[in-house]
Amino acid sequence: MSESEEDTLIQVCNNSTLWKNTTRLKQKSYAWFINSCPLGRTVNMSHVDGINDGIGYGVSGRDNINYGVGVLGESTSEYGGVGILGRGNRSGVYGSATSFGPSGVLGCRDYRGEYGVYGSANGYYNSYGVFGVSSYGPGVRGESYYGKVSVLGESVYGVGVHGNGILGPGMWGLSNSGYGIIGYSHQSIGIYGWGHPGVYGESDFGPGLSGRSSSSYGIHGYSNSGDGIYGGSTSGLAARFDGNVRVNGRLRVTGTLQKGGGSFTIDHPLDPANKYLSHSFVESPEMKNVYDGIVALDDKGEAEIGLPDWFGALNDHFRYQLTAIGAPGPNLHIAEEITNTDDYNSGSGDKNKKGSSNRFKVAGGTSEMKVSWQVTGIRKDPWANANRIQVEEDKPSM
Repeated sequence: MSESEEDTLIQVCNNSTLWKNTTRLKQKSYAWFINSCPLGRTVNMSHVDGINDGIGYGVSGRDNINYGVGVLGESTSEYGGVGILGRGNRSGVYGSATSFGPSGVLGCRDYRGEYGVYGSANGYYNSYGVFGVSSYGPGVRGESYYGKVSVLGESVYGVGVHGNGILGPGMWGLSNSGYGIIGYSHQSIGIYGWGHPGVYGESDFGPGLSGRSSSSYGIHGYSNSGDGIYGGSTSGLAARFDGNVRVNGRLRVTGTLQKGGGSFTIDHPLDPANKYLSHSFVESPEMKNVYDGIVALDDKGEAEIGLPDWFGALNDHFRYQLTAIGAPGPNLHIAEEITNTDDYNSGSGDKNKKGSSNRFKVAGGTSEMKVSWQVTGIRKDPWANANRIQVEEDKPSM
């Protein structure tokens, strides 16, 4: 920079006006301009223009004191305005904070405003309306105190809100009375998160996490080796579904399953392409197990029926049914009952040992008569003993 140019620049800074050089400045001269001017203001102008020709910044602001502002933009229009507007092929507005600074970009709105920070991107791939990166804290953080949405993401074809966390939450939302995070997408994913966990929501009164979709999944969870979606609660429900629920795969319940009814539905064996076949469950007020079979009597009209070696350890309070097949059997009877002396963990059952708890004897028939038999027992394992159902109970008062 020549001495005349330097003198002009100093004069402009001292007069508190922003000088716009029509010639291209070198990088060190531009840095000198930023660090030397104590304050830049416009006189008889409506805005500040900054032009970057590829060697620096269009507009740069720096804060040398704690909790100051490098660049401040404010709009006081009651009909809506923009405090700071940035457009760029890569980043419209870029902010960076050191380890002591709370925010790279901070936006605030009063009760009349719409957004604290608003970002829009028209790119097709890897473009974001608002993109935040942080080494230790949240990449993007939103707070709301009046029931509004703290972070809102909308997308027509892509992801409404995307969170990526390496060691922390990919997405975290907190609200005192409204939604912590809400995402909406017309044709794709409303909220997508990847991390440990991918998406985490917390709320004192409202939903911690809410997802809505017009034609796809409101909330979608997937994991290669862990749980796709996990819900837990100290005193309430871990999960609640208002509507039909479909499970493609096994459903395992380690506690008690309470239901209004139940059935199985399969393709109809005679017309699988056009019909379904359904059967209802068999219900009982007790935890009842059912065992049955067919036995052929010996030449004395008798038969000994052996049961599994765990039968006596699992069951108690036995009931029997006998039905003769092919001819009347008026004298059929149980000659020897099941003697239950096994404890659940004793392991003493032996179906081949006479007098053990895993056999009973049928008599009173004829030689080679077929007999259909059925035995039921009530579970006595530790879990069943600790979780008997209450057959009748009063409804809670409203």
